Amino acid sequence: MARGKSRLTWLRGVTWAVVLAVYTCGAAQQPAAKPEFEVASVRPSGPLDMAKIQAMMAAGQLPRFGAHVDGLTAEYLRMTLKQLIARAYDVKDYQVTVPKDTSTEPFDIIARMPDGSTKDSEQKMLLNLLETRFKLQATKSTDETPVFALTVGKSGPKLKESATKLEPIDPTAELKPGEMKQEGPFGTTILKRNPDGTVVGNMGEKGIFTQRMDMQTRSVLINGTTTMPGLAELMTQFETTMLASKGGRPVVDGTELKGVYEVALELSLNSLMTPERGASGTEASDPGGGMGLDESLQKMGLKLEPSKAQVQHVTVSHVEKAPTEN
Repeated sequence: MARGKSRLTWLRGVTWAVVLAVYTCGAAQQPAAKPEFEVASVRPSGPLDMAKIQAMMAAGQLPRFGAHVDGLTAEYLRMTLKQLIARAYDVKDYQVTVPKDTSTEPFDIIARMPDGSTKDSEQKMLLNLLETRFKLQATKSTDETPVFALTVGKSGPKLKESATKLEPIDPTAELKPGEMKQEGPFGTTILKRNPDGTVVGNMGEKGIFTQRMDMQTRSVLINGTTTMPGLAELMTQFETTMLASKGGRPVVDGTELKGVYEVALELSLNSLMTPERGASGTEASDPGGGMGLDESLQKMGLKLEPSKAQVQHVTVSHVEKAPTEN
């Protein structure tokens, strides 16, 4: 009898062990819940109010476009689906390929994140929103891609080293009067428009740039303090936005220069509005006599050379033109 009870106890132990193992295995196979916003409003942006924008700029303020994450509030203002997808996948706009019929209309998204959320989880929440509300289907891969390499010219660099120490941007620091924080494809930038019309962009460790328009020479003047990777990112913004229609490429740093330098660029409006590069990657001359990007770099002893590099890509196979109801 004692032997029978002992065997029964053993069998029960085995049974509970099997149940526990099956339960644990099943629990381990359950997919983790995707991070999601507590609440999110998605609406078309509508037409721009130019009078309002001009009044803001006259008061030394900048219009709020792009991604803004403050505390538990995430705002995506006047952003197209391609820009939102790039933000969600943590890549640049030029790294996203969308179907030809994808809507180019901008959207405004106002969302609240759950308590304890981090900046990293915000992008995952945005991706979840796009998958849920816009039925986004996409894949991410790494492929060899044509790029421009920022290199030193034959005569060597003509750059002055700066004593400025570039500091990372503190996301928790309070903004000063007139400042605006923007989450762009190149990281967090603090923007400020000065009374004289200049705009200062602080990209943290990547550099600080001051931009102003010279209508007499019809040029954009950019002066800054930056590293070579930071300058390459700035060049990428020109190449992949203003030069995108002419086959613009991302720019990678190939200078091997490790310091912090003072840089100056003078770019004619004509070269920015109607840019063109030949098959060799050489920028066409400006018929108006203004300075183009390549000539501006040459003055600093730098140049852009066609090259190739491994670049991440997001390929969208499907995305709805309009979201499901709020």
